[in-house]
Amino acid sequence: MGEEPVTQEQESIEDLKKAIAAEKARADELLASLQRSEADFRNYKKRTEQEKQDSLMWSNAELIKSLLPVVDDMERAFSMAQPGCTDSTWTEGFRIIQRKLQDVLQSNGCTEIDCAGVPFDPNIHEAIAYEDGEEGIVISEHRKGYTMKNKVLRAAQVTVGKGKSNNENNSGNK
Repeated sequence: MGEEPVTQEQESIEDLKKAIAAEKARADELLASLQRSEADFRNYKKRTEQEKQDSLMWSNAELIKSLLPVVDDMERAFSMAQPGCTDSTWTEGFRIIQRKLQDVLQSNGCTEIDCAGVPFDPNIHEAIAYEDGEEGIVISEHRKGYTMKNKVLRAAQVTVGKGKSNNENNSGNK
């Protein structure tokens, strides 16, 4: 027996199945595109919110950087105070102001960089002098450095050890 002829009704059903399959594929494509767009939008919102917070933090950083010389001047003034003046109410009032200023810096994430006795790190220290001492180790601090949220606001100015002097090396060789 031969093949039965395909009826027009069967062709129509096949065409409809193909059309349904094509529309389902198109719908799946559109759904995937919509899901990608939603994910992109969520990521965009997160990124812009983070950028806004970073911008606010770094605008605060500029204000804090402008206050650091005032902090330095207060510390210098206390180091120069006459021994008899250190117990006066006037001096104590300025010490309270200094502590409050330090508290403001700390509450904004601003911290001092540790210096004396640590290895020199050009990322956080600025060497302004070299003296006899343990090579590569910070000997003294001339101006405090500060970080904010793990980024350097101002590098600490330090004196770094350059090793032993020639006289010490020569006397050890005799």
